[in-house]
Amino acid sequence: MAERTEVVFVDGVRTPFGRAGEKGQYWNTRADDLVVKAMIALLERNPNVPKDRIDDVAIAATTQQGDQGLTLGRTGALLAGLPKSVPGFAIDRMCAGAMTSVTTLGSGIAFGSYDLVIAGGVEHMGRHPMGFGADPNPRFLSERMVAEDALNMGMTAERIHDRFPALTKERSDRFALGSQQKTAAAYATDKLQPDLVSVAIRSEQGWGLATQDEGMRPETTMEGLATLKTPFRPHGRVTAGNASPLTDGATASLLASSDAVKEFGLTPKMRMVSFAFAGVEPEIMGIGPVPSTEKALRKAGLTIDDIGLFELNEAFAIQVLSFLDHFGIDDQDPRVNKWGGAIAIGHPLAASGVRLMIQLARQFEEHPEVRYGLTAMCVGLGQGGTVIWENSNYDKRAARKAS
Repeated sequence: MAERTEVVFVDGVRTPFGRAGEKGQYWNTRADDLVVKAMIALLERNPNVPKDRIDDVAIAATTQQGDQGLTLGRTGALLAGLPKSVPGFAIDRMCAGAMTSVTTLGSGIAFGSYDLVIAGGVEHMGRHPMGFGADPNPRFLSERMVAEDALNMGMTAERIHDRFPALTKERSDRFALGSQQKTAAAYATDKLQPDLVSVAIRSEQGWGLATQDEGMRPETTMEGLATLKTPFRPHGRVTAGNASPLTDGATASLLASSDAVKEFGLTPKMRMVSFAFAGVEPEIMGIGPVPSTEKALRKAGLTIDDIGLFELNEAFAIQVLSFLDHFGIDDQDPRVNKWGGAIAIGHPLAASGVRLMIQLARQFEEHPEVRYGLTAMCVGLGQGGTVIWENSNYDKRAARKAS
C-alpha cells in the first residue's frame, strides 16, 4: 500500500461573527454571501494557488435550506469565481460541520486524490435557527431512543451539571468570565484581526462594515453573571452568560498535500496528525469531545500530556469543564483557549470548527516550543470531534529551552 500523503493546513480566514436575529449585523446579509466572502479573501491571500487546481470544495451548514441550501460547496465555488471545472459539495454534522469538511477533504489528500482543497462552513442562525423545519422521526420518542428534550442543547448542558456535581455554576461562570477577558485581550493586542474578513452590511441606518465579533461582553463580571436567568430549568446553572450566543458567520480554509506545498511555494502552518469522531448519549452531548479525543490520541500514538495548545469550542462552559476535568487539566490552564472562545466570539454552528483551527495555527506561530495542539468540539445529537495537529514552526531548541 502506498504511503499516506501529508495533509497540511495552509491558511484560514473567517468573517466577523454576528449576533443572530433582527438586531444582528448580518440580518440583511445572505448566508451564501458570507461564505463566498470568506472564500474570495482566502484565495486573494494565497495568489500562488491557481484557481483551476483546486480539486474540491466542501462547505458545511447545519440547516441546509434557502440561502444556506443548494449544495453550498458547489454554489459557493461558482459565486467565489472559481472555474466551473472545480466541484463542490455540502456537509452536515451540526456543530462539527466545518471540522468534518476539513477531515473529509483532508482524507482525500491523504489518499492521494486531492492536492488543494477549500473546506469551511457557514451558519446564519438568524435566518435558519437550528432544527427549523426539521421533522424528527416519531420513533425517537415512541421507542424512547432519546429524551424529548435531547435536541434542546441547553438541557443537555444542564444534564452535565447533574451528572458531575463538582462542575458547579460558579466554575462555569468563572470560565465564561475568563473567555470574555481573554478575547478582549486578544483584540487589544491584534491577535484575531489578521484572519478576519470585513463584510459590507446593510441596516436601517444604511451601509456599514462588519469588522469585529458582535458577541463580546468585556464588561462581564462574576456578580453580573450570578444574576442571569436560567432559561432551561428553574434554579438551573446554564445561563446566557456561560453559553455561546446564537451567531451568524462563515469560515474557509485551504488545505494542501506536501507535493502541492512544494509545487506552489506555500508555507504550511500545521500538519494534520489524526482525527476522530465519537458518539455519546444525545442527552449529554457535551461530553462528546472526551471519547473523540481519547480515540484521536490513540490513533496518533500520543497522550494528553503531549498536547501543548488546546482550542476547545465553548458551546457551553460546562462542556469545556467536563473535558478538562476528565483529562486532569486545570480550569485556568494557559494552554486552553488562549484567546478566549465561543462564549465571547460566538458559535455559528457549522462554521466553528475552522475558527478553532485558525486560532490554533496563529498560536503555533507564536509558540515554536509547542509541537502538538488539538481542536475539539461537542456535537448535537450526541457526538464529539477532535483533530490533532503538529506545529509546522516547531523548534526542538525552543522546546528544550521552554522545558
